[in-house]
Parts: sequence; structure tokens; C-alpha cells
Amino acid sequence: MGRVVTDTSGDLIAEMGALRGNATGVTGVVVSAVDGLLVAADTEDRADGECLAALAAAVLGLARRAGAATGRDRLRWSAARYGDGYLVVRPVGDMGVLTLLGSADMDPARLDGECEQAVRRIDDLLTAPRTPAAHH
Repeated sequence: MGRVVTDTSGDLIAEMGALRGNATGVTGVVVSAVDGLLVAADTEDRADGECLAALAAAVLGLARRAGAATGRDRLRWSAARYGDGYLVVRPVGDMGVLTLLGSADMDPARLDGECEQAVRRIDDLLTAPRTPAAHH
């Protein structure tokens, strides 16, 4: 699995790498669309980025619906804790999903603040107008 890139600018991969390198305990990062399509992944070999993208979109949808059904405000993140780590899913604007894989020492509450700016930058990258490549 490892690194999968569909973003050709490199800016998204750089942002993901910075997040993985600077946020405590983050071991993998997946960016996808809310429909579950993979945009880019930088994960451990045992993690399938395309599968995670689809599952994270489902988690995000369910968490949003549960919040709406219980009168909650805007969803900030949803987390699952396992014996050896975490999976955290965050909305990125209206159309993106950020999935963070973490070791057991990751603190999802602290991560919320650590990645707030990265989420805004990723949203900007996902929603930036694309310029078509010149054909000669």
C-alpha cells in the first residue's frame, strides 16, 4: 500500500507529510472526497488507502447524521480507539475527509488543535481551481 498520490501538484503530499511529521503519534494520513474516493494517502504498508478512504467517508457520514439526530453542532472529528492506536476522521470543508492513523500515544483531543491549520490548507488545496495542462 504505502504512498498513493493522485494530486499532481505535490503541495497536498507536502502538507500531509508535515502533518505526519509534526503531530504527535500520527503514523498515517489519508485525504479523500466525501464520496469515498481516494485523493492521496501516506500510510504504513499494512493500510490500504483506497479502503480507508471509503470507510472514512462512511464514518464521517454516520457521525454527521448521529450529530444531526441528537441536535449537535458541526462535527469536528470522530475517533476510534484500538488496543494499539487510533483512527481519527475529520471533515475537510464540505467535500473532503482527512483520516489520521495514530499510535497508542496519539491524543485525539490534542490532535484537534495540532491539525486545525493543516485542515484549512488541505481544504484550500482541494477546492483550488485547477488549471488545465497546456497541450502543444
